[in-house]
Amino acid sequence: MKLNQNLYDLVVIGGGPAGFFGAISCLEKNSNLSICILERGHQLLSKVLASGGGRCNVTYACFEPAQLALNYPRGSKALRGPFTRFQPHDTIRWFETKGVPLKTEKDGRVFPVSDSSKTIQACLVQTAKDLDVDISIQSEVNSIQPTQNQDFNILLNTGTEIRTRKILLATGGNPQSFPLAEGLGHSIQPPVPSLFTFDIHDPLLEGLSGLSVQDAEIQLAGTKLKQRGPILITHWGLSGPAILKLSAWGARTLYEKKYQIGLLLNWLPAYNQDSLFQRLLKEKDLANHHQIKTTDPTQTLPRRMWKRLIEAAGIPDDTTWNTVSRNQLNTLATLLTRTELFIQGKGEFKEEFVTCGGVNLKEVNFKTMESKLCPGVYFAGELLDIDGITGGFNFQNAWTTGWIAGQAIAESLTE
Repeated sequence: MKLNQNLYDLVVIGGGPAGFFGAISCLEKNSNLSICILERGHQLLSKVLASGGGRCNVTYACFEPAQLALNYPRGSKALRGPFTRFQPHDTIRWFETKGVPLKTEKDGRVFPVSDSSKTIQACLVQTAKDLDVDISIQSEVNSIQPTQNQDFNILLNTGTEIRTRKILLATGGNPQSFPLAEGLGHSIQPPVPSLFTFDIHDPLLEGLSGLSVQDAEIQLAGTKLKQRGPILITHWGLSGPAILKLSAWGARTLYEKKYQIGLLLNWLPAYNQDSLFQRLLKEKDLANHHQIKTTDPTQTLPRRMWKRLIEAAGIPDDTTWNTVSRNQLNTLATLLTRTELFIQGKGEFKEEFVTCGGVNLKEVNFKTMESKLCPGVYFAGELLDIDGITGGFNFQNAWTTGWIAGQAIAESLTE
């Protein structure tokens, strides 16, 4: 689409979820404003289309702002206030009022009933067009220059120059866009991957691909970083919710270690080494004639996992509970509560690619999302140094910060 004018009230740089929601929020507050969205790529809302395996995990069913904020390894404190103003309940209501019904799955993820991310893309694009937003794809911004009149000149790669009163930077986590924020005086926290699986090659895991343990505690060796929850054994190592959470909270540590660091696992986090040893001794005292490898007294681990750990503890297959030694049980209790593996690299997480890093949060006013360093410039979405533990939380950050920025911009232009 061609740009309809050279002077706009607001130019949004970035045609992703945060950018669209910011533009829409602004016009829903004041419909008389002129707004343009510039997208450097050839497709609008590409991340929306790819997320959730093509279904789009719109948000997460967590409706207590303080609890919601805990799901952000970077940005948790900064988002507490914004979530009291626009949170998942507001997101769900907004889409449903636009004719897009949503559903909540057992794990709390929220998807469109259509199970198609195209539904979300179409809703945002059509709403923006209905509000007369000018949208231009393949329009890369080369530079932003503040003027003496407190507005901005934007130079595009095509040579076109646009003038605007306000700017919303919503370019996502792509490092290629960071120079725009830096050119306006902002500092950037270096981007590193977040939300990924662990590559681990260890005989303990061989042949167990597909097995899941519903409750385990994992910790990066030599750090206080730990998580508890389900883990999944894969053909390349470990995945599952606890692994992904640890990768998010430990993103910078893992990057600094070049994704090579020890991993400690407690397969039975309801126990520590001593309490589990006492539980195993109790089983021995019952003079049980069953083989240890076939009887998990905690009734917790998958049978194949239990058998593998018995083997790893050096206990012969034919050992029964009444013949096992105390030393063997102590070795088993230690292994079950402190298995030591070694992370040799990072894998991927489905189609999701999340980074931590971006604009320093101390340089942004989270009541308005306006820059503290360059008045008239606002931020939203993953361009900020904010990331969530799953895709739905990252989208909620986009909806919330986009909405707040849009509302604040509309108010500032109405004064």
